[in-house]
Formats: sequence, C-alpha cells, structure tokens
Amino acid sequence: MSKSFTRSVAAGVAALLIGGAALAADTGPRVTDEPEHPRSPGWSFDGPFGTYDRAALQRGFQVYKEVCAACHSLDLVAFRSLGEAGGPGFTEPEVRAIAAAYMVRAEPNERGETTDANGAPLMRAATPADRFPSPFANEQAARTANNGAVPPDLSVIAKAREGHSDYLYSLLTGYTQPPAGVTVPAGRYYNAYFPGRQISMPPPLSANRVTYADGTNASLDQQARDVTTFLTWAAEPKMEERKATGLGVMVFLLAFATLLFLSYRKVWHGHHDVGATGDGAVDRH
Repeated sequence: MSKSFTRSVAAGVAALLIGGAALAADTGPRVTDEPEHPRSPGWSFDGPFGTYDRAALQRGFQVYKEVCAACHSLDLVAFRSLGEAGGPGFTEPEVRAIAAAYMVRAEPNERGETTDANGAPLMRAATPADRFPSPFANEQAARTANNGAVPPDLSVIAKAREGHSDYLYSLLTGYTQPPAGVTVPAGRYYNAYFPGRQISMPPPLSANRVTYADGTNASLDQQARDVTTFLTWAAEPKMEERKATGLGVMVFLLAFATLLFLSYRKVWHGHHDVGATGDGAVDRH
C-alpha cells in the first residue's frame, strides 16, 4: 500500500471525525430569518357560520383610532360603513360624530381656490360619505416621520398578508428580545412573525394603551384581538352577507336536488322492468 494512499485515508478519517465533533457540539438553537407560523387565538368570524363580534369591532375601532391612525391610513373605508349592517353597529349620530372629528380636503371655494392665503389646502370636517383620511399629506411626509419607511394602508391588510387575521394578531403580540447571537440594528425591532424577523415599526400596543369605553380590560392580547377583528372587517365588510347568501344557495340546491330525486322516483316508478314479461321472464324478442 503506497504512502500517498495511506495519507489520503488518514485525512478522510480525520475530516469525518472533525465534522462529527462539530455536529455534536452544535446543540443550541439555530438562528433563522424565516418567520414563525402565525398563531390563531380563535375568531368568532371563522367557519361558514362565523360572524363578527360587534363589541370587538367597536373596541377594535377605538384601538385603530387612538393608536394605529397616527401612522396608518384606511383609505378604502368610508365612515358610513361603520353604521351599516354587518359592521361595528354604530348609530347614525355616532357615525356623524366620528366623521366630524376628522378633517378632509375641501372642495374649491366660490373663487375656485383650493388653498388659503398661506398655501395650505382648504379643509373641512368629514361627513359619513367621506373615507378615512391619511395621517400624512404625502408619501414624503410619511417617510420623514417614520425614518424613511412608509406605513402601509390598513384597508385590506388582513387579506393582503399570508396568514391573514392570524398574522396580524401574531405580529402585534410577537415583539420580543432577540435570541442570543442575533443583532438588531438601531431603528429596528425583533419580531419572530415578520419576514426577516426585523421590523421598523415599534411595538404599537402595550397593556392599557387604551381605556375601553365598555370597561373591558385592555390587555395587550385583548387589544390585538380587537384591532385585528376590526381590520378583518375593514378588508371584508360584507363577509356576513356573503356567508348568508352562500348558506341560502346551499339550502336551495339541497331542496332542488331532493325535488328532482322525488320526481325521478315518481315518474320512473314501475318502469324499471319494461323489458320483462308478465310472468317475470325477460322477453328476448
């Protein structure tokens, strides 16, 4: 056996031993950028018969208004939808009062002007027909106020993100200290449910961040559940109507199928043996 062959075998054995030792030593948790699978707390609107919790919708709107609206728009949602069937169930006077608390751009005045003497846009109190206005005048203002990032519009966020409602809830409750070996740069926060696990948005919720009008304990988990319910409704305000329509269609189809079966039995009763003779023998002619 040649010396070169012996050296090659020895080197191979050494490499295997070193690799095995490294694998044995690597018993700690692995650091990954892949987000964790969203958690589901259980939703009243899940399933074919699910409906929105009206109290949760109203509390969720309060969380959006007092916390989220400072950075996130709701451009596709009109104030009047807050009082429509399937929604939070606010009364008409309440909807008018909610809308009036927001300012929107006014139409041109009698002189056709859209700005005042200082160049600022003419503004007016919103009405139920208006949509929720953006908290920023433009994209550049949004970036300036958020370290270069543009906060996403929340109108359809519950449908736009994989995991939907579970993702939103998990994200809102998923802020933690980074694990050992993970460094989060300044201006970012560790969140195991966000792609890349580093997010620019500071933790928006904390215990008792809001004081609920109905007296519910405003724990972080409760606020996350409520605002997620509200944003799910914002993304799909006609969900209950859709489910009711689907149920009605299924009932109709079941009744129609039953009538067809009974009609078939009645029309064809006694005609199945048309090829048989009177004594039960089959006529082969």
